[in-house]
Amino acid sequence: MNPPVDPLDELLNRCGPAPEPPAQLAAKIRRRLAGQRAAARVAWAQQLEAVFARPSFAVAFVTACLLFGLFLAETRISRLHAAQSVQMARSYLRLVDPLLAAPAAPSTPPPAAPRSP
Repeated sequence: MNPPVDPLDELLNRCGPAPEPPAQLAAKIRRRLAGQRAAARVAWAQQLEAVFARPSFAVAFVTACLLFGLFLAETRISRLHAAQSVQMARSYLRLVDPLLAAPAAPSTPPPAAPRSP
């Protein structure tokens, strides 16, 4: 079976082989891409600086950082209080309940019932 004839193949065959790119083309492309990347980094830094230069954003950012720090401190303190409460409850139970302080007696199985013949 022959594949279908594509009209583009005929046009490409008439044009001949593709010309070779200049030797310095790859170097030019690399330089241009590196320049664009550097410009993008500078543009990003300038945008970030412009955002932080606005007083309203700076105040909002500092306020958010303070609130986040207070939240973290409060969660840490509440965890410490919870642990302390558990420890106090355990020590109270040890003081009040004398059975908790007594060593556990070894358990022995009950005697077997006699069998009737």
